[in-house]
Amino acid sequence: MTTQTSTTAPADTRPLPARTALIPLPERTARALATAGGALTVLSAFLAWTWTAAFPGDLTVYGYPGGLQWQVLVAGALTTLFALASYGVKGTRWLAPAGTDAALRLSALAAFGTAWYTIAAISIQLGGPINLEPGGAVAGLATLTALVGAFALPFERPDLHPVDPEDTGWDKFAHRLGNGWTVFRATLSAGTPSPLRPLPSYLEILIITGVLALALGVFTYGIGTEYDELFIGFLITAGFGFAALTKAGLIARASQLTGKHQNLTIAGAFIAAALFPFTQSDDQFATIGVYILIFATVALGLNIVVGLAGLLDLGYVAFLGVGAYAAALVSGAPTSPFGVHFPFWAAILVGAGASLVFGVLIGAPTLRLRGDYLAIVTLGFGEIFRITVMNTDGTSGPDITNGSNGIASIPNLNILGFDFGAEHTIAGFTIGRFANYFFLMLLIMAVVVLVFRRSGDSRIGRAWVAIREDETAALAMGINGFRVKLIAFALGASLAGLAGTVQAHVTYTVTPEQYLFAWPVPPNSAFLLAAVVLGGMGTMAGPLVGAALLYLIPNKLQFLGDYQLLAFGVALILLMRFRPEGLIPNRRRQLEFHENEEAPATLTKAGA
Repeated sequence: MTTQTSTTAPADTRPLPARTALIPLPERTARALATAGGALTVLSAFLAWTWTAAFPGDLTVYGYPGGLQWQVLVAGALTTLFALASYGVKGTRWLAPAGTDAALRLSALAAFGTAWYTIAAISIQLGGPINLEPGGAVAGLATLTALVGAFALPFERPDLHPVDPEDTGWDKFAHRLGNGWTVFRATLSAGTPSPLRPLPSYLEILIITGVLALALGVFTYGIGTEYDELFIGFLITAGFGFAALTKAGLIARASQLTGKHQNLTIAGAFIAAALFPFTQSDDQFATIGVYILIFATVALGLNIVVGLAGLLDLGYVAFLGVGAYAAALVSGAPTSPFGVHFPFWAAILVGAGASLVFGVLIGAPTLRLRGDYLAIVTLGFGEIFRITVMNTDGTSGPDITNGSNGIASIPNLNILGFDFGAEHTIAGFTIGRFANYFFLMLLIMAVVVLVFRRSGDSRIGRAWVAIREDETAALAMGINGFRVKLIAFALGASLAGLAGTVQAHVTYTVTPEQYLFAWPVPPNSAFLLAAVVLGGMGTMAGPLVGAALLYLIPNKLQFLGDYQLLAFGVALILLMRFRPEGLIPNRRRQLEFHENEEAPATLTKAGA
């Protein structure tokens, strides 16, 4: 006789995570405050905030927002929508597939930061808060109410490490400060977005089109901000707003759709970029646009060297200079000693070919080095290039580059009768000189993107990644490390030279001072490397976004004068501290940076 026994799994008796709030208010009251504060913020944007038009943007008009009021209006509308979605209002649930509370807090921070920055700017510029109209006070109170309500919502409180009684007073303070920061981060944590349900293909394409149109609108607005206060407000609103959309899960949803239709998304992105000059009334901001494209193209070439192959190159801007100088010498400049004028297709081959040759010549003897030693050698090459072109002036050396005066008066391009230096009318829109070069750089950018995608997905691209992750293991698997690294170095150099040929014609003059390791104005080696790291190493879109931000933000922060680089450096430090994987990270690098996020930060002495 056998006796059958059945065992049941023991019930999970672990306690649920404690839910608490930073501000002790009932949940219903807190949610109502956040909703009412967001709605009142929207209404306050239609009131006058000051009595005089002396403050930029003319915030004296009732019934129509102006300047910074538009940004507060957008942040307030976002806060209201997330608050309504938290109630489960029909038609708003799609706004937060990863949860509403974290997104609500960040959007409330966007509205609060922009509104109170505006209030402070009015008070400082006009001589005190007495210059505020009731609308400004309403905006301040409304955004404060929304912020209080958002941070009074409950959240899952993380487990904290107790203070070690053996610690010193300073250690105890630092430990409590760390615990406080952990709790605050928990208020901004969000869940995993719910799976995206299948949609018709036409609807997915429409959503991608809307995302690209929104990106074009935000970029056009940011680059066209007319005064300093408006740009700083834009940074506050866009920064917290993007974080809110990320926590809500909308960015992840958009990434899923764009990844599903990758080729279509890339084509749409180039179409959206091509529409940018048509959104401008003059050539002023097209100038910034073409320089951003040059900077982004070079950064994408550096991403092959640093992001894919893992080779730290600190003198990469020299390859941009080689291409620019080579093209300038054969493009008919009167200061060129050669006195030749090649057509553009030949000049671009000369520029890219010269950079390729220099890449092989520099890489062949140095790529057997690794890590810091390779970085030092490439840094030396960048300085050697600058000093060489400085001294080939006919006095200290042969007369080739005209020394510190550089190659000046480089003529505009003329391709098949199309003069890039003249204005042209297209569909009733007047396209100026810089817009012409913008379209040319867009075509070159398309070539570089194609090369990056094909090489990254190829056999050689996988070898680059293997070398980057573990060169010793890759060599043991039969990969020819020297050959693979030399190909990456040469390809990256030729892409930089390709961009340099256009830069020479855009700037009219090529001088040694344009190709330093570090300088407040990009492109230079330090900014190029920062663009790759900031955007996301190893990705295609990351360096493009990083380059756009690193060129646009310093250009708009010139009013800070001597403190420009200080503010910019602090911003980079904060970004690298809280998002070290970059703005658009590679999935593997993102997991590497956050794999130990849940592990205890410190051990007590007793535990050790």
